[in-house]
Amino acid sequence: MKYIFLMLALFSMGMAASAQNTLTGSLTSKQHGTAIMGTVYIPQIEKGTVADFDGNYTLTNIPNGNHTVVFSALGYGTISKRINFSGNQIVTENIEMEESAVEMEEVILSTLFHKLQSENVMRVERVSTAELSSSGAVTLADGIKNIPGVDIISTGQGIGKPVIRGLSSNRVLTYTQGIRLENQQFGDEHGLGINEAGIESVEVIKGPASLLYGSDALGGVLYLNPENFAPSGESHGDVSSTYFSNTSGFSTNLGIQTSAEKLKFLARGSYSSFSDYKTGADYSVTNSRFNESDFKTGVQYLGNKFKTTVRYNYNRSNIGIPEEIGAQTRSKDLELPFQEIDNHILSMDNTLFLKNSSFDLKAGYLYNDRREFEDDASTAALRMQLTTFNYDLKYNLPDFGKFETIVGLQGMFQDNKNKGEEILIPDATTTDIGLLATTHYHLDKLDLQAGIRYDSRKIKSDAAREFGEADYIPALNKNFTSFTAALGGKVDVSQLFSVRLNFASGFRAPNLAELTSNGVHEGTNRYERGNYNLKNEHNFQTDLSLEYRNEHVEFFANGFYNVVSDYIFISPTNEVIDDTPVYDYLQDDAKLYGGELGFHLHPHPLDWLHFESSFETVTGQLQNDDYLPLIPANSLQNTFRVEFADGKSRQQSSAFITLKNTFDQKNIGTFETRTGGYSLLSAGVESSFKINKVLLKAGINGTNLTDKKYVAHLSRFKSDGIYNVGRSINLNLKLEI
Repeated sequence: MKYIFLMLALFSMGMAASAQNTLTGSLTSKQHGTAIMGTVYIPQIEKGTVADFDGNYTLTNIPNGNHTVVFSALGYGTISKRINFSGNQIVTENIEMEESAVEMEEVILSTLFHKLQSENVMRVERVSTAELSSSGAVTLADGIKNIPGVDIISTGQGIGKPVIRGLSSNRVLTYTQGIRLENQQFGDEHGLGINEAGIESVEVIKGPASLLYGSDALGGVLYLNPENFAPSGESHGDVSSTYFSNTSGFSTNLGIQTSAEKLKFLARGSYSSFSDYKTGADYSVTNSRFNESDFKTGVQYLGNKFKTTVRYNYNRSNIGIPEEIGAQTRSKDLELPFQEIDNHILSMDNTLFLKNSSFDLKAGYLYNDRREFEDDASTAALRMQLTTFNYDLKYNLPDFGKFETIVGLQGMFQDNKNKGEEILIPDATTTDIGLLATTHYHLDKLDLQAGIRYDSRKIKSDAAREFGEADYIPALNKNFTSFTAALGGKVDVSQLFSVRLNFASGFRAPNLAELTSNGVHEGTNRYERGNYNLKNEHNFQTDLSLEYRNEHVEFFANGFYNVVSDYIFISPTNEVIDDTPVYDYLQDDAKLYGGELGFHLHPHPLDWLHFESSFETVTGQLQNDDYLPLIPANSLQNTFRVEFADGKSRQQSSAFITLKNTFDQKNIGTFETRTGGYSLLSAGVESSFKINKVLLKAGINGTNLTDKKYVAHLSRFKSDGIYNVGRSINLNLKLEI
């Protein structure tokens, strides 16, 4: 551990003055030769500029090294170039951009090499949180379920757990501020604990990402990109508020940003409060109310050879736990039982730029304090304190021809302690270490990527409860190791059509609950018994992605086949203990298969008109052909959207109407019941107005406009016959300076 802190100290030391490089040039239209006021951006140093009226740009204070530079402009195809900077150099790049009706591409940050989506070997879904909010999402988890291939296991509106292609909990890894989020995610009723305020965008890797992230990325990764700092020399502030009619709820957040040439700062605070949600059956779900306080801040320094970013996030969530339908009230005061959860996330992201290479070091400290109050609001019946320190050191080797190569070391030390009367999992420590190497090969029409990784995880727990008692949990000392690998390629068959093919393996070490449980889990109404002899889960997934796009239409088809060895699942027995049915953790081979289809029509020159359609399906089965539990139902979503821009005072206006059809879920696990299909209608309008230096955004949207009475298959209230949320009309207002 001392070597890690020594490395942090070395990375945090100021560097002596050295070469400063400059990038200059012009942006022009290839078709017409006219100037373009586009954007020039270098993702690795988070630095950019905007071309002037004549299309000229200058970007200064660029460290030495090989950097990817992204040139983008509305109405033109995005261009990325790999440029070497060294020795107080002035580099000139005059870029001719081609007109395109396709929306501007973003740099994908979750896949190490920071490529544009069109250059990425893996297809990664990316969506901004602004888009999620404008669709009527109440929380971040509520919003991500609209991404193709993604759903959530919900406990009311206050708790949502991501599901990627049928896999969830410890099989899906969440990253925030560049570090892995650890918050006792094994529990069905344990949500993300991250507020959408201060999150710029969401990226989803659908498939094994163990090569990049180690254990628990067997099913995929939810990667949350924090908001960007203001451009150099600028200061900004904003305040926004949203009202939700269904819960009489509101969410308000305030943010400030200020940036000099080398030093940048931002801060954001938010507060949300909601009463019990109303169902389409004309009743409210008693004690489904919740509130959330969130604070985020960050500071960044960019020197001639060194960049460091420090971010901190504090989140307090108070979430009611519904037990039965009782008093109908609009009160926002929590009733027993309820959860009270504190999350502290401190991260440091450092880059040291060398002549033709660079070192990246990310380190994080996380503290999760989870309390559950049952009969007494002053004393927690259940209290788990989880402390996690993780680090991620990577060396970006000098480019060798068309090869970009990264080698890395990742690790985690975790300590879990119980402070309450009840015990779900024993006191324990977890130690991870992983070594990886990956390379990317780029040609004009071909991209290849391959990598290999080795991981080791050690779990050591104390004994719990009294020896000789039926619920006694013995001490545990286990080691889990694994090799994983990935190979993928993307080829542009033509200017309009591309194919991606990926093969990847992943693994997951069993978690503490699966290994050590021995008692009643109140949240699931089961007596759960762990299995000391559980082995690693391993999987091998094949992904095929086809994409076609021209100036009028875009189409994609993604298919996957995922084979999981030693899949861990919980299964009912014929026993009853303490009047509660007993469930054991078992292992068997499993398979999951399915995919997503998407269609986007934007006829040129009617670029303001959009019609989008997507279909998703997944099937999961054990080796004996029994269906896996918690598999999302097939769904079809159609959206009609219009967008108008470039007014004198009205900057942009948009409107949408969406119909989502969720089909019957008949392929159910052994302790599930069939779920009927349903259709949900939503719509909204939004406009922004510029008055001097003030930008005003206003919008109204509605979800479940027909007040449909329905139950989602992945709702944890389904077994109690409690319906999901009914109609909600939501008003939002934002002021930017």
